[in-house]
Amino acid sequence: MTALQHVKLGTYYVVHLPEADDFDFWRERARSLVQCDVPPDRIAWVEPGGSGDLFAHGERRMPVPPMDAKPVRANRRFVSLARNAILHSDPERFALLYRLLWRLQSNPRMMEDKADLDVRRVEELDKNVRRDSHKMHAFVRFRLVEIEDEEVGEHYVAWFEPEHHILRANAGFFMRRFSNMRWSILTPRGSLHWDTETMSEGPPAERHDAPGGDPMEDLWRSYYASIFNPARLKIGAMLKEMPKKYWKNMPEAALIPDLIAGAQGREAKMVEKGALEFEERPDTLAAIDKAIHACRKCPIGQLDNHAVMGEGPQDAALMIVGEQPGDQEDQMGRPFVGPAGQLLDAHLEKVGIDRRAAYVTNAVKHFKYVQRGKRRLHQNPGAKEIDTCRWWIESERAIVKPKLVLAMGASAARGLLGKTVSISKVRGAPIPLEDGSELWVTAHPSYLLRLDGSAREEQARLFDADLAAVRERLEELA
Repeated sequence: MTALQHVKLGTYYVVHLPEADDFDFWRERARSLVQCDVPPDRIAWVEPGGSGDLFAHGERRMPVPPMDAKPVRANRRFVSLARNAILHSDPERFALLYRLLWRLQSNPRMMEDKADLDVRRVEELDKNVRRDSHKMHAFVRFRLVEIEDEEVGEHYVAWFEPEHHILRANAGFFMRRFSNMRWSILTPRGSLHWDTETMSEGPPAERHDAPGGDPMEDLWRSYYASIFNPARLKIGAMLKEMPKKYWKNMPEAALIPDLIAGAQGREAKMVEKGALEFEERPDTLAAIDKAIHACRKCPIGQLDNHAVMGEGPQDAALMIVGEQPGDQEDQMGRPFVGPAGQLLDAHLEKVGIDRRAAYVTNAVKHFKYVQRGKRRLHQNPGAKEIDTCRWWIESERAIVKPKLVLAMGASAARGLLGKTVSISKVRGAPIPLEDGSELWVTAHPSYLLRLDGSAREEQARLFDADLAAVRERLEELA
């Protein structure tokens, strides 16, 4: 009786895997079963500790592929995902991968179908495993243990609780990173031991098998507290990257609640002083220009762009502040030269303000964008990015000493005030600043460009009214 006849009669094949993460064994068995034309619903995949008794009544020895069996198709994308997905803790992963391999034989391009439920599931398994490996790389903390045998030397032990079968797959990472150190990594799924020459495996461990701490942890905690930056704290993102379940194994985690509790107060003081991470304030516009081109204090400054310095008289009575440079401003190195700048020039001329007499700049000095083909599409800067760049706009104000500052848009207003305000609520009236100057807030001209018809006409009227009020106030202060 052939393997195919066994299947037709209801025969099940039970594959007992020697290890939960043994991709090579699974691949060998899967190839044979595909070549013997055994469909997915006739195979039970059993990992160590599992049971195949439910199918024992129909179980047969593994079939042998015929001599003329066709080669098994499996593209590179499938193999890459399968190697990682096999490490997942989902007991259905072996069946899922075999089902995908089976379907690939009749549809070689199936892995390109993002709507396919099996493809989406294996991608999810792959993502979860990669995330678990990342957590292991980031959160394993070795502790020194005392060993009576002096010839052995220092030995370090770490405890980690992986969600998936990633221990052996990540052995090479720790061997390369800590090659000259004797260490052990203990987990509920197994253990690894490195003696600077040989890697060996051990049985699963329990938390009490690992040491509770060592004197070096006080030094590490002091270092962690010193580098903690409240201005960059995003609690939601932090918890996503460093979930609380890992905290118990990390010495610095004991500091986190108090550091978070005091972060907002510390950040407020830093923003108030305009001193986020910087030291001495530049005392000339040329020094600011040089410094912003070297600034990499926020992600925007790390993009492929150029800083754009403000321009205008150093003693201008009016400072005009926009949000950030656009694509054309970034290329030309000057503020407000693109479509929004051209519209601003037209409205300034309409109400009688000479742009050449004003100092024109931006709250954020680099162009934030996302690449779409050859185009760079504008993205709004985040609050943290605006607050970081506030150091530069405050430095410009300290040198120019304008009598009146016109902030165009909510980002520009935050750059001057250190907080977000509603344009509709604050426009048309002066806001006193601590140095005795006045802040006036209006919409950004790019907002007008996005409108059509009567909506644009109404907003243009309000924009003109704001600019006219600024001109009148400048005349009063002259």
